[in-house]
Amino acid sequence: MQAHLRLRPSELGLALLGIAVGSMISMPAAGVLMARMGTGAVAAVSSLVFCGALALPAFAPNAPILGIALGVLGLAGGAMDVSMNAQGVAVEERYKRSLMSGFHALFSIGGMAGAAIGGAVASRNIDPRIHLAVAGAICLGLIVAAIPNLIPHDHHGELEHGPKFRVTPRLLALGALAFCFFLSEGAVADWSGLYLRKELGTGQGTAALGYAVFSAVMSLGRLTGDMLINRFGRVALVRAGSIVGAVGLGTSLMIASPAAALAGFALTGAGCAVIVPIAFAAAGRMHDLPPGTGLTAVTTLGYFGLFAGPPSIGFLADAAGLRTALWVVVGLLAAGVLLAGAARNGDARESERPKYLLLLLRRIDRLRLKTHRLDLRADDIA
Repeated sequence: MQAHLRLRPSELGLALLGIAVGSMISMPAAGVLMARMGTGAVAAVSSLVFCGALALPAFAPNAPILGIALGVLGLAGGAMDVSMNAQGVAVEERYKRSLMSGFHALFSIGGMAGAAIGGAVASRNIDPRIHLAVAGAICLGLIVAAIPNLIPHDHHGELEHGPKFRVTPRLLALGALAFCFFLSEGAVADWSGLYLRKELGTGQGTAALGYAVFSAVMSLGRLTGDMLINRFGRVALVRAGSIVGAVGLGTSLMIASPAAALAGFALTGAGCAVIVPIAFAAAGRMHDLPPGTGLTAVTTLGYFGLFAGPPSIGFLADAAGLRTALWVVVGLLAAGVLLAGAARNGDARESERPKYLLLLLRRIDRLRLKTHRLDLRADDIA
């Protein structure tokens, strides 16, 4: 599109802001609509609009129209993102176990597949209008097939009669958790290649592997994430993931070796894998807030980190160097250890414990009961 419209990088950058602006507008609005209409209705409508808007940017005749077309795409995409995660929470509630990590794994796999298909199409000089129109039509067919199976999750009227929205410490902690890890994922996506090429002197092929190994390992981690969550609990997994992610990125920065850097980016992907799905699932179950508003707030803060983070890293890199700027990301990853308590399942009063800890506590209670009975018998004998 840049070549077709002969856009300067600054013009393209301003046009691309349309996606961010549209998403930031529609995400809060989606929370209000879900409380009134139900998550299923918002997910269905926003997904249909998204498929219809997918090809609009390819038909833009100039930069301002391109920005507007991308803004429409961002409006639909932001509402779809919030509502589909709310649907994921509803499905988890029906199955009574963690499933969100697997849903996000398909998001990661879809992103990689879309990039690969897009690259193959572009290499054959196929008109972007044809490419995106066909992609939108295929996605539209899939969405139409999926809509009848959406959970209505109807909360009509609860906005007026249910709990009122308020900023709670747990909501702020979940928002901060999403912000830190969205920003970290965006930083690795945008800066890992430049770090490998400029700081470590690798070729472009090796530089591209930084984000590739990060994404691949993160996808694998999300595929196995639900099993780990059901086994060890959300809080423990957030703490472990934060440590692994921080150690991984720190290794990439401390050891000036391409192999060590790639291994570190892979570890970072493993650490980041399940934390965003866990934060979204926890936000969707905040029953002391109006339906959908907790998830909306956390999603909006997370995407703010995704949009604002990479440019911030760029400004910091200009002032202090890219390596120093990426150490800030290490600190954000490590902050997950302190914020992990907010990821517990259920409402703010619920304390989630890993299964093995529950078993240990039950055995301790049984031992106490047996000891009490022995003491009573000793008293009777005496």
